Amino acid sequence: MNKVILVGNITRAIELKHLPSGSAVAKTGIAVNRNWKDKMTGEAKQETMFVDITIYGKSAEIANQYITKGKKVLVEGRLVLEQWVDQTGQKRSKHTVAVESFEFLDSKSSDETSYDSSDGYGSEYQTPARTAPRVPDINIDEEIPF
Repeated sequence: MNKVILVGNITRAIELKHLPSGSAVAKTGIAVNRNWKDKMTGEAKQETMFVDITIYGKSAEIANQYITKGKKVLVEGRLVLEQWVDQTGQKRSKHTVAVESFEFLDSKSSDETSYDSSDGYGSEYQTPARTAPRVPDINIDEEIPF
């Protein structure tokens, strides 16, 4: 299973482009924090990771309208390995997250708005504030072939 769920703050303005087909693609980044306590010293520690994210379709256009640098969001998607050859001819690669849905967490209203792009068109739906992502029920005995 390739599933990524991140909560963090947007690190830069969205770069919105349109493919020749007319479909929108938005690229930005998210800063995700990990907090822990050092076992030896008892000192609180924090690590920040910066992750590039890509949003497609109608969701990309919505993200471009409403998501700005510093906004807190929850994104769900899948890990993708991007590969290219740079200007010097060297092969390069990086992991990014292809966003399938996202949720605004900075909202002051009682309902949070989410956008789902898993159907390729970015259908809009409402979810209760601060609900955990839905995890599909899986019967392991039926899923594993041995």
